[in-house]
Order: sequence, then C-alpha cells, then structure tokens
Amino acid sequence: MSVDGILLVDKPPGITSHDAIDRIRAALGVRKVGHAGTLDPMASGLLVVGVGRATRLLRFLGDLDKAYEGAGRLGVETDTLDAEGRVLREAEVDVSGEAVRAAAAGLVGSIDQQPPAYSAVKVGGRRLYDAARRGERVEAAPRRVRVDAFEVTRLDLPRFDFLVVCSAGTYVRVLVADVGSALGCGAHLTRLVRTRIGHFHLEDARPPDDPGEPLPLERAVAHLPRVGVSEDEAAAARHGRPLAPAGVAGMHAVVDPQGRLVGVYRDDGARARPEVVIPAL
Repeated sequence: MSVDGILLVDKPPGITSHDAIDRIRAALGVRKVGHAGTLDPMASGLLVVGVGRATRLLRFLGDLDKAYEGAGRLGVETDTLDAEGRVLREAEVDVSGEAVRAAAAGLVGSIDQQPPAYSAVKVGGRRLYDAARRGERVEAAPRRVRVDAFEVTRLDLPRFDFLVVCSAGTYVRVLVADVGSALGCGAHLTRLVRTRIGHFHLEDARPPDDPGEPLPLERAVAHLPRVGVSEDEAAAARHGRPLAPAGVAGMHAVVDPQGRLVGVYRDDGARARPEVVIPAL
C-alpha cells in the first residue's frame, strides 16, 4: 500500500533534519520522503514532511511564515552564533531588562539580515559553512527578511527567553546576536524550538520514530485559494493540460468534485497553467 500525505514531525535536538527523515523512512517503510524547511541540529520542533506524492507540494510551503520560542545568553559571542560554536569573546553584562526588550523590539519590521558564516547559503557555488570550516572568510549578500514579532518573554540576566514570528529565510540566531551587538556585550542562541510553520502547529506533531498517519495532500496547500473543477477538467488537469483561468491572483489549488487535489495552477492570460500536477493513484 502506498503512503501519501503530510506529516507533522517534532524533531528532537541533537539530530539533523536529514536524520529525522531517515527515521521516518524506517518507521513507514517508504523511501520518498522530504521536508519543507530544515532545522539546525541543536534546534528542535516542527518539521513539515511530505511522503509519496506530497513531496511534489513541499515547495509551496517554503514561503510560509514561522514562529519560534527560544533563549539567548548575553555576554558571550560564538563563531556559529549558537551554543555549539567556539567562544570568540566574553564581556560584562551591565544592561537593564528594558534595554534588552528595546533591542529586540528594534529588530521588528523589514530588515536586511546577513546570513551567518555557518549556514547552507551558497556563494560562488560553495556553502558558507564549508568555507568557514576551512577558516576562509566568505560573506553572502544581506537578505531582506521580515520580523513580525520579537518579544522577550522572560529575563534572568544574562539569559533571556523570547518569542519570534518571522518570514521564511530569517536566521533567529542572527537576531539574537544582533540584540547582543545593540547592547554592546554580544550574545548567542542557547535554545530554539520551532512552534509553527504557516497553518501547521507543533502541538499536532509526533516524533520521527512514530509519525502516525499522514494528513491528506490537500493540507499542504490549504493556504492557497481553492478552485473546484468538473470531472472532465480534473482528468485533463491530471495530464498537465491548461484549464480556463480561475480569476485568482497567484497560484491556486485545483480540486475535483470529491475535493481531491488535482494540482496547483497559476493563471497565465487566457489560460491557467499547471505548476504541479498530482497523478491519480
């Protein structure tokens, strides 16, 4: 029996996202498994995983906003900007709680963020972490990201807990380091939990060794406008043929009369053309 659908997985700290995928493959006995958005090994929390035909839909989840809970430590800077890195500098922490909150609040909005040296971003075909491990200094161009919330939820200086809601592509450890820079004492990330990706929540997730039953394919594109078509149109769509325009800006999910996902389409002038087609079983 084939396995298709979306899994919400709670990745534990200390393993890579790839390790979590391997555990899911072993638990389900399937090979076609992928995830939408990696987590660093030290981080834990929500991975949205596609199994079978759902792997075709993971790219539509990449731009969803994300929420995190975490903790930072003022007064210590590391080369990786987190607790797994080598300590580069230590400084006295002589700041108020109000100053910490203000430094975090100052990062809310659209900001240009420098990808960290230890990241998977590529420059000239090379990943930054490969260059950093060789002791080479390579920098990626700053990227525009959006921070919707950066709230300090608990203070026990030099440590603080926080909540972040941000756009895809935002590095939370850079946000924590930026708080330290603004305060003049430096800082690094000590804990990070991803609690939400778009409409998916951590409280609904299961461990990778026991991922449970997949959610329907349609859940992967629940954030897209939904357009119903007839049986004849659905049959044509499953063969990748254009459809009549839906009159919807951007991409939309096409479903048959039974509510089953047929594909993701985008209007292109007088036609709607497929971005992804979901073949029938």
